[in-house]
Amino acid sequence: VQLVESGGGLVQAGGSLRLSCAASGRTFSRYYMGWFRQAPGKERELVATIGSDGVTYYTGSVKGRFTISRDNAKNTVYLQMNSLKPEDTAVYYCAADYNIETHEFDYWGQGTQVTVTS
Repeated sequence: VQLVESGGGLVQAGGSLRLSCAASGRTFSRYYMGWFRQAPGKERELVATIGSDGVTYYTGSVKGRFTISRDNAKNTVYLQMNSLKPEDTAVYYCAADYNIETHEFDYWGQGTQVTVTS
């Protein structure tokens, strides 16, 4: 599985961005998908996830501002980010196919930079 993120960029605080993650493979609809981010000097953190059934999860700091969604026909997962804050600045990574044995996602994208200016 290959994951390719896009949509990152530079935006002012209060603005919006939509990240996309295009996946290869014919079993995308079965994948548990996630968005992570890593800011300079900080550990990678989970931002949001979406299951094959569409059930979503958000970390507390983005609840009400970010929305994760998926389009199985396009093999793509999205992260709509509204009301962006400078603390949202990070490299955002898409991940696919959570492995219950390793407690890790098996596949990762290359990341896309999001920079929010105050």
